[in-house]
Amino acid sequence: MKKILIIGAGGLAVLLLGIWLGSQFSSNNGGSTGAVVAPDTLPYQAGPFRLGVDVEPETPVVGENRLRIALETADGEPVEGAGIRAVAEMPAMGSMPAMQAPAKMNEVAPGIYEGMFDLSMGGAWPLTLHVEKEGLGQATVGFGLATGREGLELSSGATRVAGKSAAPSDGAQDGMLRAGPYRMDAEVEPESPRVGENLLMITLAKANGKPLPDAKIRAVAEMPAMGSMPAMQAPADMSETAPGIYEGTFDLSMKGAWPLTVTVEAPGLPAKTVGFDMATGRAGLAPSAGFSGGDQGMEEAPQGTVTIDPSRRQLIGVKTDVAEVRPLTRTIRAVGEVVTDERRLADVSLKYEAWIGELYADFVGAHVERGDVLFTAYSPDLYAAQQEYLQTYKRKMASDLLAAARQRLEFWDVSDDFIKKLESTGKAVKYVPVRAPRSGTIVTKDVVEGTSQPAGKTLMRIADLSQVWIEAEVYETDLPLVDVGMAVEVSLPYAPGKTFEGKIDYIYPYLAGESRTGRVRLSLANPGSVLKPDMFADVKLKVRLPAQLAVPESAVIIAGETRVVFEDLGGGRLAPRIVKTGRRAGGWVEIVDGLEPGDEVVTSGNFLIASESQLKAGIKQW
Repeated sequence: MKKILIIGAGGLAVLLLGIWLGSQFSSNNGGSTGAVVAPDTLPYQAGPFRLGVDVEPETPVVGENRLRIALETADGEPVEGAGIRAVAEMPAMGSMPAMQAPAKMNEVAPGIYEGMFDLSMGGAWPLTLHVEKEGLGQATVGFGLATGREGLELSSGATRVAGKSAAPSDGAQDGMLRAGPYRMDAEVEPESPRVGENLLMITLAKANGKPLPDAKIRAVAEMPAMGSMPAMQAPADMSETAPGIYEGTFDLSMKGAWPLTVTVEAPGLPAKTVGFDMATGRAGLAPSAGFSGGDQGMEEAPQGTVTIDPSRRQLIGVKTDVAEVRPLTRTIRAVGEVVTDERRLADVSLKYEAWIGELYADFVGAHVERGDVLFTAYSPDLYAAQQEYLQTYKRKMASDLLAAARQRLEFWDVSDDFIKKLESTGKAVKYVPVRAPRSGTIVTKDVVEGTSQPAGKTLMRIADLSQVWIEAEVYETDLPLVDVGMAVEVSLPYAPGKTFEGKIDYIYPYLAGESRTGRVRLSLANPGSVLKPDMFADVKLKVRLPAQLAVPESAVIIAGETRVVFEDLGGGRLAPRIVKTGRRAGGWVEIVDGLEPGDEVVTSGNFLIASESQLKAGIKQW
């Protein structure tokens, strides 16, 4: 007797939906269509549950979106009848309150749950899932979700399960190894290398997991020298076949161990060399050198690591930056003073005793030009010398006598023009004019009309203030960074916004004992006499340091003698790193030890993270 299977309309719908869901999860994760949920479609372990999550459309949109969740036990059995609460929430921003988009989850097949959620506006909507099953337990998992951004990004509450095919967030791949700023995976085909031609395949990604194109890869397998047999090399000519995917063939000439060395260099990132153990007849490649972290491509989290979901990161204002090798420019600040240029000074004095007649430069601050008459002076000796010269000149006496009389006048700073005037008039001048030896400003004056002045006394000082010196005091610890020719910027406290540019032209060879400072000097043009002697000035010396690995100053937390930064390991994990710091310059601090180029560090919100990290781990060194 034939048996006829009759399926009602409702049952048929459930059956077809289950088959469709199974095919969707399988096709999305590389599984077969023979089962609704295959183990390798569940990439996350959250408490007692193995979890798979996806959203449709794959890039969430404003409006309705579909959320699908697959649940299994650790043994691979579907979890039926679980209570799932799923809420996407946009955090409050300013006066705008937080907004929620809940998804009402229904079980549509054993261990398969589905629900719709409605996003009211574009932006980040961190997704929180709370799963509970009586007799098994509960788990809360967070994912980063945003409109216009593809997929879901695990942020907290779960770990990836080894061997699962689902791709990590941001394009990273499970099983990828961490090598400095790179994420890398290497395979060989055939899986057990053979004598002859073999294919090397390398997958390369950035620290955030995104494929890394345009890299230069040098791969060489080398059999070490043995006895009289020299070393042999088998290079692979690597070329990029897809973004972040590189392939090349290499030829092994004989059986044995052929350690593989791979050097990677990408634009903007430093070169990194790693090693693999490889041998003919032995399956796979074994990492041997240059890598860090676990075999799942996620670095082993050190003590004190905290996990913060995207919504909390946004609320506490977490920002990150990348440690990079960069040239540093340090600004040394110093207090300076305007002084007269000692090379532009001239003193006025007489070489004979005299009485002052008429005074023309009669106040301090008066400007004079070279050759201007400053005052007149009467000297009996000078008057007698004039008469002696005139008598010798008129009598046409021997040239040597005339020359001696003329030379006597010149020794007393009588000019050629004045002597010519004597010769033309034939009369001695009682009050001789004393002229300015250079152009400038009268800065000191110790003479009045009618006074008697001894020979050699300084009567006036003239300073050319069209160019002045700035002398600045630099701390002893900064002096090794200072050099002649270094660029300097000068500003005046009374004139904010006005700056002068110059260069150091001299470093004094001694220190001020009490202040432990050294003096440096620069010359500045002074049009309009804006810079006046004895003025104070703010001096900034710009020191260019060699390129160093550096992070923003805000990334470094000072805890006594310890310096700590938080590295973003991905997946919402932030790990404390003890670092050794060097010089600070322009908002950056040199990292001597503790980080590598390409490491991503927290630059904002790190004090709150540090508090949570200390409470979680009780880090002794803090």
